[in-house]
Amino acid sequence: MKFAHGASVRIASALLAGAVLASPAQTVAEVAAPPAAENDVPTLPASLDGAPIALMIDLGSGRVLFSREEDRRFMPASLTKLMTIYTAFEMLDEGLLQPQQRMPVRDETFREWSGKGSSMFVAQGTTVGVDDLLRAIPTVSANDGCVVLAEGAAGSVAKFTDIMNAKAKELGMNDSHFNTPNGWPDEGRTYTSARDLATLAKALITRHPQKYQRYFGIPQFTWNEITQKNRNPILGVVDGADGLKTGFTNEAGYGFVGSAERNGRRIVMVIGGTQSGRERKAIARDFIAWGFDSWRAHQLYGMNQPVAEVALQGGAERQVELKAERPVFVTVPNGEDPQARISVRYLGPAQAPIVEGDRVARLVIETADGQKSSVPLIASESVEEANWWQRLRNGLFSLVT
Repeated sequence: MKFAHGASVRIASALLAGAVLASPAQTVAEVAAPPAAENDVPTLPASLDGAPIALMIDLGSGRVLFSREEDRRFMPASLTKLMTIYTAFEMLDEGLLQPQQRMPVRDETFREWSGKGSSMFVAQGTTVGVDDLLRAIPTVSANDGCVVLAEGAAGSVAKFTDIMNAKAKELGMNDSHFNTPNGWPDEGRTYTSARDLATLAKALITRHPQKYQRYFGIPQFTWNEITQKNRNPILGVVDGADGLKTGFTNEAGYGFVGSAERNGRRIVMVIGGTQSGRERKAIARDFIAWGFDSWRAHQLYGMNQPVAEVALQGGAERQVELKAERPVFVTVPNGEDPQARISVRYLGPAQAPIVEGDRVARLVIETADGQKSSVPLIASESVEEANWWQRLRNGLFSLVT
């Protein structure tokens, strides 16, 4: 297959019976189709009428199962803390934070945030470990813990929110801005959208899988001899539920970003603007059940299974093998034909050096009903730049093949 810029790729055979490999022309300009309209999806739960904002994505296929006002900006309240956690995860990877690092509880921080809204009840004049803060924030929605983390990690809340916004921009969260690390009301200066929150949830889960497993889905948390339960409405109730976070203020209403995984298939959902905690709970449970029960996911590629090979420019090897970050599925409503057309959309010239895990392309999946979705493809190995001999060898090989 040839791309517009001249790179070539070979797609491995899909496991799904009936899958079709794309022609060369189909690999050039794939774009995501709009999500299905509400009347084009399986019958929705009645409770979902209470959510002005709603979005559900199957991460295995990238398919949007349902969307309502997904680009509408709203105040996230404590859902902001997901961005705080993601920023901390990134800083851990960059060596700017250490899990056992101790963060001081400043006197002014204690005076302002002690028992203010959701709290882990940090004590004045003490220190708290980064590991403890990262367990407390998603579990008990610790407003005080967010400020302690922000000040300890960046020197001030303002500097930390600058990092938050830079990280959000890197993720393509174009309808988001963060003015606080905990989502406390700030006259609308902090805002986001359902699409951006789904992007953030996906990044937490796929870019930081070990940290996600460690810090999310904790049933309860104890600090200063005070034990509080996790308020996640699907945790411990919905099979496979393991995250993410609730949010509430009078201005924002009741929101939730949730995820569950079953048999390798993971769903992320966002709901916003519901009227009560009870309504949020009912919607969240009904919505996630609808996602798993009304749709079927048929596996195309397993974990670490080769998906494609792409020609590599200037590398010690002439090609690099591509794989998906997680199992790849085609997702269709119950009873519909699972046949899919698959193609690869290349992100740019494949130029050495390549590092294992680099995102190189996207696998585009088009179902029989015309819905398109995509999942990232990453390099399965690192390839160094070619030396002079390897360049000569590769050049000669190209002349005779």
